[in-house]
Amino acid sequence: MRNKDFELLAPAGNLEILKGVIESGADAVYVGGSMFGARAYANNFTEEELLEAIDFAHLRGVKVYLTVNTLIKNSEFSKLYDYLLVYYKRGLDAVIVQDIGVVKAIHEYFPSMEIHTSTQMTVTGADGVRFLSQFGVTRVVMAREVSLAEMKRIHEETGMELEAFVHGALCYSYSGQCLFSSILGGRSGNRGRCAQPCRLPYTVEGKRDEYILSLKDMCGIKALDKLHDAGVYSLKIEGRMKQLEYACGVVKYYRSYIDSMKPVSDADYDRIKALGNRCGFTDRYYFDHNGSDMVTYVKPNFVSNAAEPSPEKRKLSIEGELVLREGEPGSLTVKRGDVIYKASIEPVSAALKAPLDKKAAIDRINKTGDTEFEFSHIKAQIGENVFVPNGALNKLRRDAISGLCDKLLKEYYRDDARYVDISSLSKLPEHAIKSDAAHETINDYTTICSCMTRAQLDTLVTYDCFDVFYLDFDMYDRKTLIQQFADDVKSLTKRNKKVYLMLPTIFRADSSDYFVSIAKELDKVSFDGFVVKNYEELYLADNLFTGKKIILDHNMYTFNDVSKSAFFEHGVSGDTVPLELNSREIMHRNNTGSQMIVYGYYPLMTTANCVHKNTKGCDKKQKLIYLKDRYNKSFAVCNNCKECYNTIYNSLPTMLIKNISKLKEAGIRSFRYSFTIENPKQIKAVMDDKVAEYTNGHYKRGVE
Repeated sequence: MRNKDFELLAPAGNLEILKGVIESGADAVYVGGSMFGARAYANNFTEEELLEAIDFAHLRGVKVYLTVNTLIKNSEFSKLYDYLLVYYKRGLDAVIVQDIGVVKAIHEYFPSMEIHTSTQMTVTGADGVRFLSQFGVTRVVMAREVSLAEMKRIHEETGMELEAFVHGALCYSYSGQCLFSSILGGRSGNRGRCAQPCRLPYTVEGKRDEYILSLKDMCGIKALDKLHDAGVYSLKIEGRMKQLEYACGVVKYYRSYIDSMKPVSDADYDRIKALGNRCGFTDRYYFDHNGSDMVTYVKPNFVSNAAEPSPEKRKLSIEGELVLREGEPGSLTVKRGDVIYKASIEPVSAALKAPLDKKAAIDRINKTGDTEFEFSHIKAQIGENVFVPNGALNKLRRDAISGLCDKLLKEYYRDDARYVDISSLSKLPEHAIKSDAAHETINDYTTICSCMTRAQLDTLVTYDCFDVFYLDFDMYDRKTLIQQFADDVKSLTKRNKKVYLMLPTIFRADSSDYFVSIAKELDKVSFDGFVVKNYEELYLADNLFTGKKIILDHNMYTFNDVSKSAFFEHGVSGDTVPLELNSREIMHRNNTGSQMIVYGYYPLMTTANCVHKNTKGCDKKQKLIYLKDRYNKSFAVCNNCKECYNTIYNSLPTMLIKNISKLKEAGIRSFRYSFTIENPKQIKAVMDDKVAEYTNGHYKRGVE
């Protein structure tokens, strides 16, 4: 008997693997199609294969989820409806989505299909879930870094159906918060083309060739009872690029222990490990925020030294009732579960010679051949002196089985799709248009600076060219934040500057609780608004404060105009152009209310694991440490101890100041200098236009 408290969700890189993991015990399967999937280099399904896969799964009561989990450009959005329509009509159960614009569109296009938000959305708290629930989201795939205690709280506070990874590869970065592959090689993880630079060696603090950014594989099979207690419903196995033996073997073992809920034996755990792993297993994110024992440190080759037998191909059991009476139409009624289909042939004739043998007739009906079905038993009512040719019996069987199959599948079919014009989906609300118009009357453009330290702020206030200041939330001590921030706001306001509080990249439960506790007092401070970097902050800023504007940072990806519209409809006043768009794509986007970062060290990744802790130990002191790659490039790692995450920055700053006039032509009116790891001397070099080495980022090349 299957445990219905869990859904076992398996990966499938092709049709053979899909059939294999279903036969091995998967309750649901996730696959990639020809477009918009986060495994662009996988052997993804063709349309014909995916339609066959949907039918195969549905006949066995298994669900199919399609990955539509990349960021989509404006030039691609028009393809989304037609791409999904054929699968929606066939009964595709759900889509897994990263792009909020895609969430909005699918909710409008396909009203009866479930929407599961991808781990790429980096949802870490109940407030992020609350924001997404406004778009018709039915399931949230948690960030891999979220603990079981946090999941339990999220589930209890929201009632949302939760999905969590239980097995397979772990990214070092928070999913969706990584530009490492993109910036260094033009292969974007947000577009399904990650080159995995985290699996390469780096020199850290003089220690050469350490694989400090490579995590062990995840295995949560020993924590099934705790996952159940945390309210997690869907248990997700990673591995759409893994082989048949691995996928089926892992599913088989998880199926067994999900159903029995017995303690996992050491022998089975070793067998699971033998199916494939990178330097062993870890389940630490379930219980701890990070840990050095999660890191491989040595070359993270995927090792597999066991081959599980292929799963047995099983037919679907059906019941039959054969009725052959003289002068009446012959019939075969077939049944699976509650679904019944009756096929008929011409009226049965009397036998001229030898009458029809009952056993022979049943044997003929039992020959289901290469169909999906087999009879568990057949009732037969056959007259004593009737005759039916073998050809007629064969036709009766074929018609009955075909009719039953169609009837079973048609229960999943849909015809309620509704096309909505993209121009309607991407229309910005009136407040955004009015705000941008007002902006124009004040100045030709606005210059913004963001800073993360007191030393940076003290330096930047000496430059009168900045109209707006973004002050980092973690620049302040929590005990005195209100007063310190209020003093800075007062000082800057006297200089006729606007002030925004820039919130952290990651906002886990402790930070959220603290933010809520100070919200009433913070709301009394006369600052202009917030810069938000995740869904948790967006929801809180919109619901706890009055009259404060909300600006999306670059990692709240407005890759397309529909995404931008979705955010602006829910309290947002402005956004930051994503760092992966090139000049042509920027020119062809709606830049009303948008700002552009024209200087700054781009963040390559944000990670829960800590390079400082894993090399030198945790001393709770914020400082820079440097990674060096095989080309001797240095990447600064900044540890944010208050929120407990690392940010790894590019080796060179991006400088686009000389492109401002071109960006104005694209409709951008706000330009931001983003200061992160710079000291006062380096800030002066930027302001004096004396930066010796820099890059144009993706401005010219973009990403595929």
